[in-house]
Amino acid sequence: MNEQDGLALGLEQFNQQNFYACHDTLEAVWLQCDPGEKNFYQGILQIAVAHYHLSNHNWQGGVTLLGEGIRRLTPFRPTHQRVNIERLLQDSSSLLTALQRIPPSELSQWLASDQGQYQIPQIHCGLSGD
Repeated sequence: MNEQDGLALGLEQFNQQNFYACHDTLEAVWLQCDPGEKNFYQGILQIAVAHYHLSNHNWQGGVTLLGEGIRRLTPFRPTHQRVNIERLLQDSSSLLTALQRIPPSELSQWLASDQGQYQIPQIHCGLSGD
């Protein structure tokens, strides 16, 4: 699979909330991509894995990987490879701030409540018609 096809598939998997498959797809692209693109792929991959951790009620994994993904993607804003990095960073940063305000032991309750307002972001780009 070439890099663009891998990116398109990984983003589709992310938007379908299939985070484990997204991780596998983007990791395969990351292993073969130009060194200057590695942080781009790893950043998206880490945000996907953060959501996977949150779906398993793993506060530490979610917070840690959201932070790492945000850090890696920041230099690629506002867009990179037609991906709206700015919007993904805004959504991810808002979620990270909200998670940091709750005790880890309350994650399950927060995710289930209306207060949590946990909305998994969509990745917007020109690759899928967004």
